[in-house]
Amino acid sequence: MNTVTNYFKSLLLIELFKGLALTGKYIFAKKITVQYPDEKTPYSPRFRGLHALRRYPNGEERCIACKLCEAVCPALAITIEAEPRTDGSRRTTRYDIDLAKCIFCGFCEESCPVDSIVETRVYEYHAEQRGDLLMTKEKLLAVGDKFEQQIAADRAMDARFR
Repeated sequence: MNTVTNYFKSLLLIELFKGLALTGKYIFAKKITVQYPDEKTPYSPRFRGLHALRRYPNGEERCIACKLCEAVCPALAITIEAEPRTDGSRRTTRYDIDLAKCIFCGFCEESCPVDSIVETRVYEYHAEQRGDLLMTKEKLLAVGDKFEQQIAADRAMDARFR
């Protein structure tokens, strides 16, 4: 009996008409396309975008050159060189992130003991050449200075949920 039923279903093209009915249902439904430059889709406050290096309120960079972010990076995208300063503390002389290698996993951000390296919510950036994707210490500090208020607000919100 089951074989006969399947034969008639295939003969009458039942599956085809079910598919066409489903397509017809969505043809007249309201479209959900986002007109990107004019409209932005919502995203999580924990979105991981462009990297930034933060500073203390007195203007000194936070990075203490512990190299934990370099060690934990699975893509080996971070390169750090450091030297001691005259006051005995260590600071970075070179802090590079190759965004062409970076997988935006957030491990660098989680491993940082002083909350120096962060991933901002900035996703609208581009590069016309591969070399433009190499974020140097100066570029990272500039991004951090530009978006510090947003970064601080995100950190405060994360602290509430922990």
